[in-house]
Amino acid sequence: MTHRFQVRVYYEDTDMGGIVYHANYLKFIERARSDWVRALGLDQRAMREAGTVFAVRRLVADYLSPAHFDDLLDVETDVLSARPARMTLRQRVLRAGEALFEAEVELVTIGPAGRPVRLPSVLRALGG
Repeated sequence: MTHRFQVRVYYEDTDMGGIVYHANYLKFIERARSDWVRALGLDQRAMREAGTVFAVRRLVADYLSPAHFDDLLDVETDVLSARPARMTLRQRVLRAGEALFEAEVELVTIGPAGRPVRLPSVLRALGG
């Protein structure tokens, strides 16, 4: 199941040439992951208050084509795999269906002691 999230490129997201600064793609995919987790019914605020947070363990990114000021972008998130303590997502940033950026993101859940703990059951179930 693909989750979709829209983001508009604002002036603050761009360099002087009106092109999205490379690090901002990471912000776009982070927002999409947060929205995806919320759509699954997970309360990240409650998790954090209990001492559990998500952390990016590994990220591989491909910058394919630039986005520009005022573009309306779609961020797609798909689960590639989910194991008890980590999951891998594929995230793509598209403009009118054209892929501009792709990333493979490995997430873990960190517990109060700062060590990895099991993913929430709703995420483990997505591993099929």
